[in-house]
Parts: sequence; C-alpha cells; structure tokens
Amino acid sequence: MGKRDGRRGGVGGVSRSRRLVRALPAVMICVGVAFDVGTPTEVTAVPLFAAASLVAAPFFSLAGTVRVAVAAILVVLAIRLSDGAILRVVSITDLLTLVTVGALAVLINRVVRRGTEQLASARVIAETAMRAVLPKPEDRIGGLLVAARYEAAQADEFVGGDLFAVADTPHGVRLVVGDVRGKGLDAVAAVAVVIGAFREAAEQERSLEGVAQRLERALAREGSRRGGLDSMEGFVTAVLAEIPVGSDTLKVINRGHPEPLVLHPDGVLDVLAPTAPALPLGMGLGTWPDRSDEWTLPAGAMFLAFTDGLSEARDMTGVFYDPADRLRGRLFPGPEELLSALTDDVRLHTGGRSTDDLALLAVARPARGQQERRTTVKIVRRDRE
Repeated sequence: MGKRDGRRGGVGGVSRSRRLVRALPAVMICVGVAFDVGTPTEVTAVPLFAAASLVAAPFFSLAGTVRVAVAAILVVLAIRLSDGAILRVVSITDLLTLVTVGALAVLINRVVRRGTEQLASARVIAETAMRAVLPKPEDRIGGLLVAARYEAAQADEFVGGDLFAVADTPHGVRLVVGDVRGKGLDAVAAVAVVIGAFREAAEQERSLEGVAQRLERALAREGSRRGGLDSMEGFVTAVLAEIPVGSDTLKVINRGHPEPLVLHPDGVLDVLAPTAPALPLGMGLGTWPDRSDEWTLPAGAMFLAFTDGLSEARDMTGVFYDPADRLRGRLFPGPEELLSALTDDVRLHTGGRSTDDLALLAVARPARGQQERRTTVKIVRRDRE
C-alpha cells in the first residue's frame, strides 16, 4: 500500500500543479477586475490582464492562448465603457498594450509548441532506435531465469545510453550491463557498437577478459572512424559476467561500473566489489589488464546488475538510493519479481522524479524444486495444446 500511495501522491502532485497553472490566467483576470472596479479610474490593473496572456502562452494550446488574450482585452474594454473613460488616452494605451501583449503571447505559444514537437520527435526516434539495438532478452537462457528492464527518466529530454545483453555461448551464459556517457542518438549509436561487439565476442572469446578487450578495441575503432572519442560519447562503464554451464561459479569484470549484487535464497546479500579498480571502456588510455573476480551463484540465488540511474537516484533530501541496503534480507520468487519490486521501490524513494535512465538485469539459477515446477508447467501446457 505504501508504494502505491507514494506513486499516487507523486502523480497527484503533478496533476494539482497543472490544474493550478491552467486556472491561473482566469484567476488573474478576476483579480484584475476586482482591483480595477474597486479603485479610482486613474489606477489600472492592466499589468494583471497582460500577465494572464503571458502565463497562458507556454502552457495552453494556441486556441486557449487566444481566448485568454481576447478575454483580457474584452474585460478591460467593458470596464472602460462602464466608467465612460474609453476615449481617454490612458485607456487607449491600455488596450493597445493588451493587444500587443496578446500577439506576443500567441508568438511565444507557437515557438514553445514547435520546440516541444521537435523534442518529442527526437525522443521517439531515439526510443525506437534503442528498442532496435536493445531487445529484451528471453526469460530463460542457458537454463537460467532472466529478466531485464529499461526505465526512461520521466524528466529527461533524450534516451540515454544504458544497455544490457545476455548470450548463451559454448563457454556459458555471458552478459553485459553498461552505461554510455551522454544521451540521444549518439549514445544509441555507441550502444549499438557495444552490443554488436559483445554478441560476437561472447561466442568467440574463450575468456571473459578476452570479451572485455574486444569491446575495448571496438570502441577504439569506432571512435577513430568518427574522428575522436567525443563523437563516440567518450567512454562506457560496464559489468561483464560469465556463468559457466553446470557450475555455481560466477565470473565478473567491472570496468568502472556500479557494483552488482548477488541475492541468496536465505536473504543474505553479497556486494560484488572488484579486487582491483579498473577504468571504463573506451577511455583511450592503453590496454587495461582485465582480470575477472570469481564469486558463487548457488541454486536459488540471483545476480543483479544495474546502471547508476538506480544507485544515484535521490529522494527529496538528496539521499542516494542504496540497492544493497534496500534489498538485504528480502526474498523474491524470481528475477521478474525482483525487478518489479526494485522499480517500485526506487519510484517511492524519488517520489517519481527520476532524472536519469536506468537499466536492470537479473539472472537467477533456479532451485531444484523451481526447476521441476517449471518443467511440469511446460509439459502440462504442451498436453493442453
């Protein structure tokens, strides 16, 4: 209930703010009428009427802005007619001011709308490109249960460069979670390079270190082709992992990325801190001597990797979200349930005000009973078919 109420409160706050903004021009006109009627003729409330049109310009439609501007002009005209002061120089000046401000409000409205449409178009293009290069993995790969999420920031202008991929290879299940510096179509292009290089290297390289070096070379080649690192967004933080077939070993290489987690079936949580820090991929500072760390992923445990959109999410007081602290001691039926709970929890923490995209990838080694249940379900479904 708490999570739902938190999300509802965030959405309700936004709705109330929008209603207030939309009501503001009408309120300003009403206050202006009361002020103008209750004061001597020499005192005018024209600034309030003019401000009503300017407030409407960035928030209303073109028709709405025109209606507010015309309403302000007609109200002032009616007041001056009732006062018998319509032919005074001050009254004529006031009306000319309102006409000018109304025309300016219409112009501002068109500029804002055009910019909004261009921004929305750029975001749609980026999101479409992101879906093309970052397809959601299957929910079962190499005997492991897999779930992935890409959450775009609500307040962001463009899709970022968060990425994930999972591959079933002769060497085991290999995966990558990364974050390209930058946003927009250039970041999406860099994601495509990393994902493409990973899928090829995951099949061909005998070691996880070899996969990391292939990604490094792919970014260097693409950066040189485009005329420098800046055009390829500079660098990529990444976690690469390998889960060999028939083994509870988990190999991890961390290249400047947030530390992944392992959630055990008894609620114990491991933070997979690298034994030696390493630079992100693509920094152009020479070949980095990659070395994987080995951990244990027993039956029923889950491996969770994420981007800094999760670990750097802040609440209203500026406190960062700590996934290890929030997940420690909690149990989840599977990776999909883990990611659902995690995304709900981070929304609650931030109040729905995310400022960065985030990617989540969870991989679980099924427990024996879980494996048997899933096999039974598949057999029953086939019998029904």
